[in-house]
Amino acid sequence: MKKQVSPGLHPNNPHQGRYDIAALCKALPDLKAKVKLNPKGEQTIDFTDGESVVLLNKALLMHHYGITFWDLPQGFLCPPIPGRADYVHRLSELVSKDQNNVTVLDIGTGASCIYPIIGATEYKWQFVTSDIDPISVKSAQAIVKHNARLNNRIDCRLQSSPKHIFKDIIQPGEYYHLTMCNPPFHKSLQEAQQGTQRKARNLAANQLKRGNQPKKASSNSGLNFGGQKAELWCAGGEEAFVKNMALESKLFATQVAWFSTLISKKENVTKLTKQLKALNAIETKVIDMGQGQKLSRFVAWRFN
Repeated sequence: MKKQVSPGLHPNNPHQGRYDIAALCKALPDLKAKVKLNPKGEQTIDFTDGESVVLLNKALLMHHYGITFWDLPQGFLCPPIPGRADYVHRLSELVSKDQNNVTVLDIGTGASCIYPIIGATEYKWQFVTSDIDPISVKSAQAIVKHNARLNNRIDCRLQSSPKHIFKDIIQPGEYYHLTMCNPPFHKSLQEAQQGTQRKARNLAANQLKRGNQPKKASSNSGLNFGGQKAELWCAGGEEAFVKNMALESKLFATQVAWFSTLISKKENVTKLTKQLKALNAIETKVIDMGQGQKLSRFVAWRFN
């Protein structure tokens, strides 16, 4: 097993340092109303305010990736783009720089279609995406349809069985250079709700430390868990999901060059790498990523 230590964002990641709020507001004028000054006099937004975060993401996608349309159904996850971009850029190192027509499978792409947007615009990769939520698939399809840069580069597919990951998505004769996934973290709806409440409290505390007054949460704020279970939790949580992924990946060993998945819990990295060894994966890599004080990682493996 190889381990790569990465102290910061990937060199190709455009989201280095502070956000250029002026440039983002130029790309999306609606963001201007959400801009405020922190105690240092720097422009920022209230990261505890969901509407502000959605507008920030939309501006980032317009400014950096040339996206002209991006919207989310009410209550669906709004992903932090810098960290998502780092996964894509570090994953790119697993394919040869002169490799053309790279095809990638994004498992559980969600309503935001973030990974395919970044991979298709930055590396001109071809994507197949999957999700078990019809609303997420419909949202991703709409994003692709309304952005000329994404047309003919992203195929959004519905996974009909929550028990399967690659089955019914990877078709006979298809070949993928990479697969990627941000698996559901929690084991239950209750655990997911508690986790989001903790995150909201931490965000509010950080805002106060910086001298900002966070927006008071309303009864309708936060995530609408009932609408997007697959984004947040599954039976057995992350551990069970990636275990199933590893088992199924063996069945598609000849159709995929590199499998990969993000891992949130460090203990699950050890469990997954042991399982992959038992499955006779010929190479496993643990890639660490860092964004400020936040550390994350993904595991990549291959059989051929």
